[in-house]
Amino acid sequence: MSDSTATVEDLDARLERHRVELTGYCYRMLGSSFEAEDAVQDTLVRAWRSYDRFEGRSSLRSWLYRIATNVCLDMLSAAGKRARPMDLSESTPLARAALCPRPDHTWLEPVPDARVLPTVQDPAEAAVAKESVRLAFMAALQQLPPKQRAVLILREVLAWRASEVAELLETSVASVNSALQRARATLAERADSAADAAVSDPLDEEQRKLLERYVAAFEGYDMSALTALLHEDAVMTMPPFDLWLTGHDDIAGFMTTIGSACEGSRLLPVQVNGLPGFAQYKPDPEKGGYTPWAVQVLEISDGRLTGFHFFLDTQRWFPLFGLPLHLEAEPDQVEQGE
Repeated sequence: MSDSTATVEDLDARLERHRVELTGYCYRMLGSSFEAEDAVQDTLVRAWRSYDRFEGRSSLRSWLYRIATNVCLDMLSAAGKRARPMDLSESTPLARAALCPRPDHTWLEPVPDARVLPTVQDPAEAAVAKESVRLAFMAALQQLPPKQRAVLILREVLAWRASEVAELLETSVASVNSALQRARATLAERADSAADAAVSDPLDEEQRKLLERYVAAFEGYDMSALTALLHEDAVMTMPPFDLWLTGHDDIAGFMTTIGSACEGSRLLPVQVNGLPGFAQYKPDPEKGGYTPWAVQVLEISDGRLTGFHFFLDTQRWFPLFGLPLHLEAEPDQVEQGE
């Protein structure tokens, strides 16, 4: 192996070590798992091409974050804010429920934990990282102007010093501190940004039992058991549809009418946005077994489910999570079907 080949391979490995944390940063900036991966790929390509001009005045990590920030700011200048259904409209009563899709770029997207949360030894650091990719916090981030968003993430989530952020953004420490104050004030106005903060890391015994009861109720399609697990003002969303529902009656009513095809579903656990979640497969009447229907993200507070969010674009989400696009029926189910 030549020295030049060894150098190239070494640089590739050094850059690749930062992929997960950079993806987490870009995801928080952009609100899209796919755009985040594109931004990181662009960042690494730019770094590789310009490495001969990297003079080592900062660490390689800081340099990569500078490039990633510029990539994200460029992308955000041409895009609108991503949102959840409840950020765009009022809750819809079941009697007026209609499934109206909006374009993909409208929505805040889910992301697998493994793609954005690097392994860290400090439990407190890990908890902050998880909290900062939860859907409510991500939705609040999208309300910030792009540079305020970058300052808040770098200072509050990644714990950079104000001087480091100022150098990265080529501005003053005073400007960084001012931007951080404004960003904090905006987030403080959004009371729901801490709505799911009661989720433990890892889940405590009560939360694990709650999820077990949820799986049993959902797979059994037992609406009485399911609604008993819901907070009285629990929210249900279904991107790409802008419809969202709130409260026991409307949620249960939807699931037994418009959503009745979900009866008989199977749930497989996934780690998504720092929260418990499930891949939902519903019965496949054509091929038998089960076909993908949604990635579910659950929010928990005070021993109840406060939100469950169904991301329905399975052709995008299931491969991203490494999930199969078909599940075979269990042997006992096949026998019953015969």
